[in-house]
Amino acid sequence: MEDLFSADGRASEYVDQAIALVMSYAPKVLLAIITLIVGLWLINRFVRILDTRLGKKDPTLNKFLCGLISAVLKVLLLISAASMVGIATTSFVALVGAAGLAVGLALQGSLANFAGGVLILIFKPFKVGDTIEAQGFLGAVDEISILYTIVNTFDNRRIVIPNGSLSNATLVNVSIYNTRRCDMTFGIRYGDDIDKAKAILQRLMESDERSLTDPEPRICVGSLGENSVNLMFRVWVATDDLWPYYWDMHEKVRKAFDEEGLRAPLPQRNVNMQQVE
Repeated sequence: MEDLFSADGRASEYVDQAIALVMSYAPKVLLAIITLIVGLWLINRFVRILDTRLGKKDPTLNKFLCGLISAVLKVLLLISAASMVGIATTSFVALVGAAGLAVGLALQGSLANFAGGVLILIFKPFKVGDTIEAQGFLGAVDEISILYTIVNTFDNRRIVIPNGSLSNATLVNVSIYNTRRCDMTFGIRYGDDIDKAKAILQRLMESDERSLTDPEPRICVGSLGENSVNLMFRVWVATDDLWPYYWDMHEKVRKAFDEEGLRAPLPQRNVNMQQVE
């Protein structure tokens, strides 16, 4: 009978301790959950507002900064919620630091991409909307995020390039200047009139309103090939007009040459035959 009363006493004591523990920690856990929910809502709302405001001023910095701020604020919110429950923040921060070191060693490539993104935002070799040629791809920059840069090619492909590769390799920013030089070469036969061909090119250049006169265009003999005299045709145009001008001019020149009797040069070979007795 004494053992039964003793067991009941211990059970009652355990229940009281459990109730006291629940009464002690339940408000803290509830407050931590509410803090997490409200904090996440506020962070998301703040990031959306920042995205809207900053997107109008600097689209290049926009996505990168919003992603970084969101990650930092969520980590701070998690630490604050843990301290409310009673977890020692010093040990938690030490644990996060150790985990961060381990993750950092495992994700060296991602850290290099992050550093590359920072360098891109500081030195601005390109921005959102620019046309660049990098890593074998040519397209318009759609987004610069924390780790990657997204490029949309002109044949409607979406290319994701790591920022580390962009910051450590050569890239070409095609649209940084308002004008570009359009380089073309047109060949004529050796028997054709060079001055006549140059006059045709001059006429076609002057008749196209996209041709710019400053800097001065250049039409001259560029080289003497095996089967043709190659005329160098260099005209400055607006950057947006470069490829349409290039394609149109090739068609116009070929038609004008045909009308004026300047035929396309064809490969020729002289064969000498000797009779061996």
